[in-house]
Amino acid sequence: MRDARPILFFDSGVGGLSVVAPTRALLPQAPIVYAADSAGFPYGTRSEGEIAARVPALLGRLVERYRPRLAVIACNTASTIALPAVRAALDVPVVGTVPAIKPAAAMSATRVIGVLGTEATVRQPYVDDLAARFAGDCTVLRHGSAALVELAEAALAGEAPSPQAVAAQLGGLFGQPGGERIDVIVNACTHFPLLEAAMAAAAPGVRFVDGGPGIARRIAALTQGQDWPESVPSARLVFTRVGDRERRIARHLAARGFGDAEAL
Repeated sequence: MRDARPILFFDSGVGGLSVVAPTRALLPQAPIVYAADSAGFPYGTRSEGEIAARVPALLGRLVERYRPRLAVIACNTASTIALPAVRAALDVPVVGTVPAIKPAAAMSATRVIGVLGTEATVRQPYVDDLAARFAGDCTVLRHGSAALVELAEAALAGEAPSPQAVAAQLGGLFGQPGGERIDVIVNACTHFPLLEAAMAAAAPGVRFVDGGPGIARRIAALTQGQDWPESVPSARLVFTRVGDRERRIARHLAARGFGDAEAL
């Protein structure tokens, strides 16, 4: 019998879809459950204590309901704060998401890189450690943007992002001392690759890097040799609160093989 257990992706909102896409490219037969904590969104403006308490509890409920073979915290904020607690609480492998500072440093010619994330992510000691270990000879500038998260959510609900609004948020990096020399920006929030076309238009010549492809490779490695269903059902889309916005997102994602919005 083929193994029908899904891969569970978890985020505060729709940002983790930027991790689902490269995973599907590597594992097209994988059943997927995508869970968004819409009742707790956005995480970037919440306290570390709130996130540390909320995320393990929610993932415990999701694992109990959907029985995945593997869980992916497709959220930088949740990963940098709650990943150890989640791994301790669950009996399935858990893959986290970390800012792609190492590849950004390898790509930079000017040795000035930007880290663009949520306010909660960019202030974490984990980011300090990554910068010290992998970008010690670089100037690492950071900016936390709740507005870009909202723009990405709106884009998945069918609202085109304002070029002026995107440019204004990138100005939070470029406007810092030395910011004019940034040649690589780390999208340290899984929401931000969903806006990459708009960001690239606002910052010509700057390269953007995120952790999605690396996470997909890690998922493929952890599931190597496992069986998959012969036919793949629609991906399941789960929210902790289902309102008009979530239903609009579900309609927008139907063309990508997702089913109707479900409530946890």
